Amino acid sequence: MGIFPEIDDNSIYLSRKDPEELLGSWSRYSFELEGHEWPSVEHYYQAMKFDNEPYREKIRQARSPAVARKMGRTRLKRIRRDWGKVKEVVMTRGVYIRARSHPELAQELLNTGDQTLVENSQYDYFWGCGRDRRGNNTYGKVLMNVRSKLRKEAGESSASSS
Repeated sequence: MGIFPEIDDNSIYLSRKDPEELLGSWSRYSFELEGHEWPSVEHYYQAMKFDNEPYREKIRQARSPAVARKMGRTRLKRIRRDWGKVKEVVMTRGVYIRARSHPELAQELLNTGDQTLVENSQYDYFWGCGRDRRGNNTYGKVLMNVRSKLRKEAGESSASSS
């Protein structure tokens, strides 16, 4: 057992930045939110860092999640003041709306059961678990929270249809 009991051998490890990872933020499943069609959660997340609408639009139109990420990490544009407070909410909204827009993604997430989901980044101690597994695993927690909400909604819809 690791340092944190919630990360164990039964955990599911995934990479947020792998475009082939269905539950990752780079997976190319578009969704509509904030009046726009977003190519990926990463595009949405990076664009929402800025109050500058024309720059948000440039990020939204970036040719790949990697380019959107690079644009979102620029030091040449001012990030919105409340970003530290809202970034988890922004990521959660993107992941949730994408899952609601693509039933196969929602099902993929629900199929993980009660397993702990871990963003397996050696270098990211906020979104990932970090090299020593002491990171916050915030992306894994976002996925598990969305999974819980989807499960609750599925229970409510099956209860109301009976």
